[in-house]
Order: sequence, then C-alpha cells, then structure tokens
Amino acid sequence: MDFAMTLWTPKLTDRTGALYRSIADTLAADIDAGKLAPGTRLPTHRELAERLGVTVGTVTRAYAEAERRGLIGGEVGRGTFVRSSGDTPSLSLEPERGEAGIAMDENWPPPLAEGEARRALDESFRKLRASKRWGPLLEYQTRAGFMPHRLAGARWIRRFGLDARPERIVICAGAQHAMEVAFGSITRPGDTVLTEALTYRGMKVLARRLHLRLHGLPMDGDGLRPDAFEAACRKGEAKTLYCLPNLQNPTGIVMPERRRREIAAMARTYGIAIVEDDVYGPLLEGAPPPLASFAPERTYFIAGTSKLLAPGLRIAYLLAPPKGMERMAERAWMSNWMAAPLMGEIAASWICGDIASRLVTRHRKEAAERMGLARKILGTFIPSGASDASYHLWLPLPHPWRGDAFAARARRNGVSVSPAESFAVGPVPCQSAIRVCLGQPRTQDQLTKGLRRLRETLREPAEAACGIV
Repeated sequence: MDFAMTLWTPKLTDRTGALYRSIADTLAADIDAGKLAPGTRLPTHRELAERLGVTVGTVTRAYAEAERRGLIGGEVGRGTFVRSSGDTPSLSLEPERGEAGIAMDENWPPPLAEGEARRALDESFRKLRASKRWGPLLEYQTRAGFMPHRLAGARWIRRFGLDARPERIVICAGAQHAMEVAFGSITRPGDTVLTEALTYRGMKVLARRLHLRLHGLPMDGDGLRPDAFEAACRKGEAKTLYCLPNLQNPTGIVMPERRRREIAAMARTYGIAIVEDDVYGPLLEGAPPPLASFAPERTYFIAGTSKLLAPGLRIAYLLAPPKGMERMAERAWMSNWMAAPLMGEIAASWICGDIASRLVTRHRKEAAERMGLARKILGTFIPSGASDASYHLWLPLPHPWRGDAFAARARRNGVSVSPAESFAVGPVPCQSAIRVCLGQPRTQDQLTKGLRRLRETLREPAEAACGIV
C-alpha cells in the first residue's frame, strides 16, 4: 500500500539548540501527540528544506537523528515513513554535548571491511552457481537441517575442540535460536536454571519467554565457582546449567581446564544437563577443551558463526547428546521451521573452504588491536587478566561508583556502555562494573574517541555524578 505525502511542517519558534535536533524533537512530539500516524510518509529532504528555509543537509541530519531514535524509517524508492510502535527502533543515543554519541553497549564483532565481505560473498555465489545445487536450497529441509550443512557444522565444531558427528547436529538460525531450541526441549515452564551470577542478557530474555526461573551462582577469577555449583545441585531444585566458559559474557573470563573438569564431574554426579554457549572459542589460541568434551552425554553445545564470520549469516550449530537429538530437531522445526538454507549454504561454503579461516584470523587480529587501544587509553583502569582475544572488556569501577549511575553519566558524556546490573541474576555483585564493547564502533578511530570519553568519565568525581556520599 502506498501513502500520500504529508504536508507536515515542524513549528520551531519555541525551540533552541541545534536546528537539526529541534526538527527531530518536534517530529517526536508530533508523533507522541498523534499528529503523525504510523505509516505516514514524510516530506522529501528537499521539500522540507524549502518549507523551512534551511539547507537540505540540515534536514538530512534531522531525519538521521529521528531514525536513530527509532521514530522513522526509510524505504529506497518510496520515501521516509513514521514507524509503528511495534517496529524495532534503532539505537537511541542522545548525549548532552553537541557531538554524536558512540555506542559501545552491544557486543558486536568488528565490522568486516567492505571489500573483504564482498569478495567472500562473490566467491560463495560463484561456487553455488557452479554446484548446480539450487533446487534443494529453495525447498523445505528436514527438521535438523540439510545434511551437507550439518557436515559443515561438524567441521566447524571441530574448531572448538570437539569431535562432532553430523547426525547429532541441528542447524539453527543463530545462537539465540539454538538456546531457545535447547531450553525449549529440556525444560518446562517454572523450572529453575542455574547460571553464573553475571550472565548473557539474552538468557534473561529467553527465561522470561519460556517462564523459567534463573538462579545465579557466585563467580571468581576463574568463572563459576565449583563449591557454589555443588551446593545448588545438592538442593535438587535445578536440573540444568547454562554456562559460557570462553570469554564469558559479560566478564570476559576464560574458565581453566581444571575447573571445567570439576563442573562436568559434578553435573554427572547430580544429573544436571549443561547448555554450553560458545560463540567466541576460535578467537582463543589454545583454548581449554569445552565442557562438552568432559560430559558429552549431557551437554548441549552451541557453536555460533555470527561473532566469528558475519552476524548476517544467522547460522549456528547445536550439538545434542544422542538421547536429546530427536527433541532438538522437533523443537527447531516448531520454533522456526528451519534456518534459511541459502544462509546455511553460504556458511557451509565458507567453513569448507578457506574463507572461515581467513575471517577468524582477521577477527582475532582486530580484537587484539582494539584491546591494545583500550589498554593504551584506559591504562590501569583495565584489569590485568583481560584477554586480548575478547570483543568486550569488563571494567571494575572506582569506589563509590555504581554501574547504572556510571552508565548514565557516560551516556551524557557521549558514550554508551552496559552496567553490571543489566547482567546480574539475583543480587548485584558487590563490585560495581561496566561492560565495554570494543567491536561495536565501526572504525578504530571511533573506538578511540569512545574510549577517551570513557576515560574522562572515569576521572570525574563519583559523588558529583551519582550522589553517593
């Protein structure tokens, strides 16, 4: 359906500050007041510029600001439209200073160089055309996925230190979907799932969706504490553990092999199923063996590609225990029918060729360079044990900062980070901290600016920033 263009013209007489921001603010107010309904097509940049007597560049900046707030969206060839309330908004970062904000609160991998991504895709499509295998990729797949893709999944999982059989692999539409498949298969609403005290936020979202109770367990410098895990197992209230042993999100901890053996042995003793989420493993050179290698009969191992190859692939491989395979395949089919076979084919092509190796090497190098920048700029604020392979940095805060108060101040200073409170399962740990995502800024220059703003914020008096005396 096409929409007529609105005659909307913002009234700016009472507005102060940057003109482009005033236009965006007025647009937001008119949407809130119901003057602009969802789906309304806005004037073109040139038309609005003529009405207001401003430059086209000013209107372009205003529309970009409104899109960043999630108010509007553009469609090539059709124009710019007001979003509905159900649309997914873009990140809104509105610092008080006049400069644009730098987002460092989403744990994305560093973006691929444009030429590198294009060459990889070109190579994939060339191989696909030559293979004459288009037909099956345009049809429904079996519940666990196309067998050639599962073979590629087995090859990919070997990079994580596991000898996987393709018959035990389910193709999923990303690691988050793999988590849903695993927990949807082995838990029921109301069940308790054990996690680290600080855990991946996506697990907290999934728990709400599946009506699961999360119980966070204490951690130390090596990750989940075995004594806390054993104590929780003895209570008998939980039958599942969710764990991220490699570059744990958010803390970046790499659990040593000795501890992995302890955790796996306890899971066997008390009959606990393990969901092991490993989306970073190949970034680590000489990573310890996965938990799944010590308790393969009860571990559901998730090997993602988004953080290592390209987020847009949305392909992950779920390795199930032999007795859990049928349930996994059924759940994958029910929840998403299937991962997109074309994406699965591209992922398989990269894994079975040399593209995946090149991309992992490239990401590992970029991660080390970005962590090097962080060490140079933040200096002694960075813990000595932070891994050079990590996309994210866990930063303890000087007393008496609170994580949420610091994040609010950092945002006003033009950089967004995530406080410890957003990852906590249960009471927030005593030490206040933030997670800083080094991969999200598109360039190292942007990252440098963000880190400098963060350093400025760390040097500000906490009392003035958060009111703690």
